[in-house]
Amino acid sequence: MAHTVRHLNTSTWDAFAELVKRNNGIFGGCWCIGYHPECGRPGIDHRVVKEQRVRTDQAQAALVLDEDGTAQGWCQYGSCDELPNIKHRRAYDKYAPPLPDWRITCIYVDRRHRGQGIAHTALEGALDQIVTRVRQVGKHAWIVSRHVDPA
Repeated sequence: MAHTVRHLNTSTWDAFAELVKRNNGIFGGCWCIGYHPECGRPGIDHRVVKEQRVRTDQAQAALVLDEDGTAQGWCQYGSCDELPNIKHRRAYDKYAPPLPDWRITCIYVDRRHRGQGIAHTALEGALDQIVTRVRQVGKHAWIVSRHVDPA
C-alpha cells in the first residue's frame, strides 16, 4: 500500500481530526496535546487546543496518508517551547543536557493499520521535515541543516 507524508497544517487538519475521532480521541481523548504546555489545565477542550495550535503553526507533525487520502498515523515533533512536557522529567532534569532544537514526542498509528510500516514512515517523514540532508560524508552519515518543510 502506498503512503504519502504531509505536514500537519490547516490543509491536513480534517484528515488528522478524522483519524483522532476514529480512534476515540487517542489515549482517552488526548488529541496529542499531552506534551504541549496547555496539557493539564482545567477545563480545556483538547480538540480545540490542538486545532488552534495547528492553525497558528504552533504544532508540528508528519501525517501519513493512504492512497485514498485517509490519515493512518503521525509523528509529532516540535521545539522545546512547543513541547515542553516530557516523560521522566525529574530524571531528565537531574543531569539535563543542553536543550535540543527538536523533540519527537508522539508516534501514533491507527490500530487497524499497525504492522504496516506506518510508524516508520511517520518518523522518517518527521525527520525529512526537520532536516535537509546537505552532503553525505559516510554510508549512513550526513551533514544536515535544520528547517521545517511545511509542504
